[in-house]
Amino acid sequence: MIIGVLKSKIHRVTVTEANLNYIGSITVDEDLMDAANLIEYERVQILDNNNGERFETYIIKGARGSGVICLNGAAARRVQPGDVILIISYAQMDFEEAKNFKPTVIFPDTATNKLK
Repeated sequence: MIIGVLKSKIHRVTVTEANLNYIGSITVDEDLMDAANLIEYERVQILDNNNGERFETYIIKGARGSGVICLNGAAARRVQPGDVILIISYAQMDFEEAKNFKPTVIFPDTATNKLK
């Protein structure tokens, strides 16, 4: 049996920008991507703590060390700069493998979006 499990989570970062005039996606500081074991173009779920929105998009690399968290395209209508969000990815794996799998979860400083 194959099941979906939590793979990676960036817990509580602050949206720095919302750019409606972009093709789509979420731009994430590359330092955060590395720390959370996320790659460019990976599908992620976005959970907005401020308004309860939940939606999916994909990641593109932001400038390393910039703290950027920018929702692009249609997703820019679902958040506001200053909102605190969670960025989550999931993986499909065998049930037995999933029993021993440990997701990568990071807790950046929400004031700077930098690793503590």
